[in-house]
Amino acid sequence: MELTGKLIDHGIDYITDKVSLTLKANEKQSFLMGYDEIADKELTITIKPYREKRSLNANALCWKLCTEIANVLRSDKDSIYVQMLKRYGQSEIVSVLATVNVSGYFKYYEEFGTGYVKGKEFTHYKVYKGSSEYDTREMSILLDGIVDEAKALNIAVMSERELSLIKSGWGDDNG
Repeated sequence: MELTGKLIDHGIDYITDKVSLTLKANEKQSFLMGYDEIADKELTITIKPYREKRSLNANALCWKLCTEIANVLRSDKDSIYVQMLKRYGQSEIVSVLATVNVSGYFKYYEEFGTGYVKGKEFTHYKVYKGSSEYDTREMSILLDGIVDEAKALNIAVMSERELSLIKSGWGDDNG
């Protein structure tokens, strides 16, 4: 069961060294339907800040435009997608011992440089997060960049109103 809501209160039992939490969940029906399955059982509890999920429509539009850009440039959609990730996507710099082959660890990356620490050589990589891992803000940045690229190639892109509707749909249950 996954719910959204807020932490309302907490207490600490100093004898047992346990914490009590009071939560207010938004999904009453989901909770009631799943309550019997979890009542009086040991649970795994994860609490993290809520972030809107992106719409599958946004991801579909991303790939559709990458395909159309690829057709115009006589390339393939996967190569264009990687180019778009590099231009508009989210990335981090990671340093790894130079003897380690990182191809099994990262899907989208490029070598960024080298350096030495205590006599050991490290290779620095710029690692790109795939769009399936993006939140709403990150997907919006990527999609805006891809739309601009498509327009520059005179590819017909939906109207600003339609784009706004897709963006406003981010966070719906289909994301």
